[in-house]
Amino acid sequence: MKQQREFQPVAREGVTAWPAGDEPTAWVPGDFILTHNTRLLSKLIRFGQRLRIHGDDRVFAHWSHSALVISEAGDLIDVDRRGVFRTHIREYRDIEYKVVHTGASADDRRQAVDFAEWAAEQHHRIGALLFASIALNLLTGGKVSFFVDGTTVCSGLIARAQERCGAIFHRSPTHIMPADLAKYYDVRP
Repeated sequence: MKQQREFQPVAREGVTAWPAGDEPTAWVPGDFILTHNTRLLSKLIRFGQRLRIHGDDRVFAHWSHSALVISEAGDLIDVDRRGVFRTHIREYRDIEYKVVHTGASADDRRQAVDFAEWAAEQHHRIGALLFASIALNLLTGGKVSFFVDGTTVCSGLIARAQERCGAIFHRSPTHIMPADLAKYYDVRP
């Protein structure tokens, strides 16, 4: 019988919390944020994550979105229904978020940022089929899913970027949700 490995969080340097209305004065490209929002889509994401996550790990379903820091000025690569695009942390000024400091090398961080910027330049998008796949994935516990090339979700983009920093996930990046990132990096509300 195949023995399952004990879960080990991904190495990180630290996590800092920023309540709504506050933000850091310095940013490190290659770090990322996890957010908690009360909008309907955020609530649906948390509900879906709680369908799959049980026990003590359920605390990680608090998080419903993520974005990658790409500049010292707080620029981000983000993903929403419009696709992958460049934005700024001020877009998150009114909601709770935590910054995950990955502790990656400068070269690895550059690769993560380069990957995310490439995804934005390619106009990767998120479509109805991807949402259907995510719903199916959450309902089946990750056993059934599909994707269309050129589509991504916020947490999948972060996971793919963090792979360039040496992170190894126990799930495919296409299946990584914000709660999974929170669990891997041990980011509690």
